[in-house]
Amino acid sequence: MPAALPLVALDGVSLRYGAAPLFKGLDVGLLEGERACLVGRNGSGKSTLLKLFAGEVEADEGERTAQAGVKVAYLPQDPLLPPDLRVADYVGLGLDGEDPSTRYRIDAAVARLKLDGQARLGSLSGGEGRRAALARCLVSGAQVLLLDEPTNHLDLPTIEWLEDELLRFRGALLVISHDRAFLRRISTATLWLDRGRLHRLNDGFERFDAWADSLRDAEEQELRRLGKAIEREEHWLHRGVTARRKRNMGRLARLQDLRGARAAVLRNQQSQMEMTAAEAGRSGKLVIGAENISKSFTRPDGEPLTVIDGFSCRIRRGDRIGIVGRNGAGKTTLIKLLLGLLPPDTGSVTLGTQLEVAVFDQRRASLDTETTLWRTLAPHGDSLMVGGRQKHVVSYLRDFLFDESQANQPVKSLSGGEKNRLLLAKLFAQPSNLLVLDEPTNDLDMDTLDLLVEVLGDYEGTLLLVSHDRDFLDRLATSVILLDGQGGAREYPGGYSDAIRQAGGLPSARGGDGKAKPNARAVKPKAIGRKLSYKDQRELDGLPEKIAGLQRSVDAHQAKLADPDLYARAPKAFERASAALEEARDVLSKAEDRWLELEELQDSLANEAMS
Repeated sequence: MPAALPLVALDGVSLRYGAAPLFKGLDVGLLEGERACLVGRNGSGKSTLLKLFAGEVEADEGERTAQAGVKVAYLPQDPLLPPDLRVADYVGLGLDGEDPSTRYRIDAAVARLKLDGQARLGSLSGGEGRRAALARCLVSGAQVLLLDEPTNHLDLPTIEWLEDELLRFRGALLVISHDRAFLRRISTATLWLDRGRLHRLNDGFERFDAWADSLRDAEEQELRRLGKAIEREEHWLHRGVTARRKRNMGRLARLQDLRGARAAVLRNQQSQMEMTAAEAGRSGKLVIGAENISKSFTRPDGEPLTVIDGFSCRIRRGDRIGIVGRNGAGKTTLIKLLLGLLPPDTGSVTLGTQLEVAVFDQRRASLDTETTLWRTLAPHGDSLMVGGRQKHVVSYLRDFLFDESQANQPVKSLSGGEKNRLLLAKLFAQPSNLLVLDEPTNDLDMDTLDLLVEVLGDYEGTLLLVSHDRDFLDRLATSVILLDGQGGAREYPGGYSDAIRQAGGLPSARGGDGKAKPNARAVKPKAIGRKLSYKDQRELDGLPEKIAGLQRSVDAHQAKLADPDLYARAPKAFERASAALEEARDVLSKAEDRWLELEELQDSLANEAMS
């Protein structure tokens, strides 16, 4: 059988930014049913490659091709949103608004991504705007999804919901993400963009590290081989006979070629980030003690909102505490309570002795976007103290992979990942023995994340980590506090996976032990009582059995086509079986889509009844 054609492809694509080529002669396609992840360092061109696939950027050479009728949905890092448009109308752009099932899908996606469908786009925060753009992609009915960091600004329950949505997607997916747990779960192929070259692994991200190490080892071997060849040629030339001038000139040309090849490999060797955290003197053994603390606020409608209810903990020197909960569950409030920045309504907080606190704020409030990188790190001179040693500001910027030419550029010229690196540089120059990191992994590439984990692993002080990155928490946390969003909070030993296993799942409007928390304020549902129509409910109840039967039909057609001699023996029978398989797949896909629509509608109505 002929190989399947990609739904969208880049053929011989080259793109140059300034003097250096970003890509050269790149060939890559996305196949139906393939869920590929695109990984690589910040600045390697991942987002630009996604834009090429989306047709948002035109290549200098080569072309983008797509199968006729294929619809592509693209989520950029910074979507442009018409400010006067309502969220639900924006999400539904390009869909048939008269189809009731379309309306349900829009409402369900808006509800699951915790958006107000009637809000104007211009009133949304950056994170809410990205969620609206993600909802638009998910309900678009596109055959190709191109998603750039879709988990940014999502809480863990929503990330898990998104994973389930993408696992059900039948088209071609290409996603950029730094979230290792997310990529391990959804990906079936891996594209590695490394110094202008695109490497392909026909396997999920789970296999990436070992595969990437093997490619790096091969590169090191090539460097050693070229080095030995250069030594041989130089030795021959130094002892060559001048009378054999013609042969000498040939050997000299070969030497120059070898030096050029080695220089090219060395140029492609990635510069390594140097990151260390300046540490202050040791704090007391007890860092923070919280006894039965509670905190409530008043809603705009005058109703009380309990955020923390009767929580106690003892944080000791060297502990690494992860704090996990959905958006709005009270993570920031808990941090402020534990640091003594917000008084509890009841209970008490005791801070240990000799504490020196440094805070990483995901909103980057401590960065003045009009100031240069130089003045951000060294406001009054050309050097700063790092770990008790004087260091020139340009040298320190290089440690965090900034080019010398960027030193006098304003902070506003940086990408999101570069701003986070600058914030880490500023933070780690500040002596501390208690580090508070609020979503530090957003926009960081995996190499930087790995180094950050190493640095924090060696840090002898105490860490408070607010993060939705499950892998990051698994590698660092010694215990995790789970918040349920209704005042319930409970601490579990171990990393994220350990906490979730002990809690019996990620709590949502429940206590940390998975049970209703008795001292959390009960929220009475409004008695709206809306539910599926009788017809829709009957259809939903019958769909699982129907889907199982359709799957058996697909399996039977596939088994028939698995006969390697069928085409040669009976070409017409082969064609009929192929057509029947495609038709069965199409019917199965529609049945699954309908089941999903009805499930989402049921969830949406249930959420509406509880709101």
